Amino acid sequence: MFRPNSRLRLLLLAFLVTFCFNFMYSQTNPNKFVVVIDAGHGGEDAGNTGNNYYEKDIALKIALKVGKQLEKYEGLDVLYTRKTDVFIPLNKRAEIANKSNADLFVSIHCNGVRNQAPSGTETFILGLHRNKDNLEIAMKENSVIKFEEDYEVKYDGFDPNSPESYIGFTIMQEEFLDQSALLANFVQKQFSSTMTLKDRGVKQAGFLVLRETYMPSVLIETGFLTNKKEGAFLNSRAGQTQLADAIVNGINNYKNIINIEALESELKEYKVSSSDVMEDFSSVIFKIQLAASSRKIDPSPENFKKLNPITRYQENDLFKYLFGKTSNYLSAQTLRDKAKAEGYTSAFIVAFNSSGDKISIKEALNTRVGE
Repeated sequence: MFRPNSRLRLLLLAFLVTFCFNFMYSQTNPNKFVVVIDAGHGGEDAGNTGNNYYEKDIALKIALKVGKQLEKYEGLDVLYTRKTDVFIPLNKRAEIANKSNADLFVSIHCNGVRNQAPSGTETFILGLHRNKDNLEIAMKENSVIKFEEDYEVKYDGFDPNSPESYIGFTIMQEEFLDQSALLANFVQKQFSSTMTLKDRGVKQAGFLVLRETYMPSVLIETGFLTNKKEGAFLNSRAGQTQLADAIVNGINNYKNIINIEALESELKEYKVSSSDVMEDFSSVIFKIQLAASSRKIDPSPENFKKLNPITRYQENDLFKYLFGKTSNYLSAQTLRDKAKAEGYTSAFIVAFNSSGDKISIKEALNTRVGE
């Protein structure tokens, strides 16, 4: 699950100090967290076609899987820019998010270059290009506006193939860049910790679809179709499911951390603050208790709605069944939410020390305070 690096920790601490994200809850329906899922390309715009795969089809399949999982979560609404093979102009995609007062905009794509060697995942936020590769990716993604009528007028004379057009690229999203970077880091951490795909990191580039949105927004390149091995993975059901799981977990890690009031309220009874749970605990493991029974059940994912990993231990006369394993409390919250979304509505976090003995959550959380 999620393991903060120094950059991510700085982003988190900045949020806690400034509370700059509070505006995200002043919406028409403040009780709902709205995520817009954007499947890149579509219709006559196939995207890249490395190894004869179609980016538009794979991006849509991953997007639908992400949305289907997120729809299970209480207090979360999901909107799609497209659910079928149709072409949606870039400004219309952003318009869907803007009109819905969305909390997040997540655009899903597959990468492709002439060289078959490059591989890995990368997540982009809006910004200036720091190298030629980022510029080329942005130019390729932005070129879809040529499928639109009067695109020169619609995008104020922007030419996706002209490097000069990017020099004065207006960063409409400037006030959302920290939040976007936080989400991007969470997503990349999920990719790197749960899959063997190369981590190409969080980058900035001038994507039109991100420029037009008025909320934290990211564009995810889930891998390279032009890489033979990775293309096959992206085109597989298993690969699409793994990628979707990682994106969902990244979104939920983000959702949990920015809801600072709920986090502080939960931690208050343990007499610790949110800053005390930012990093991993060196001597504590958190798991999620799904059920307790006098019956001894095989702890396989098939018996627990495909949640994985599942472990079992005996306490007195009861067998207890646990899901997940993490040394980070924020990540444990995300695991708990995932279990509840799958129907284990009474799921809760439990803690174990380095010797494998069960300890109270209060004792576990105060371990960090005393370090």
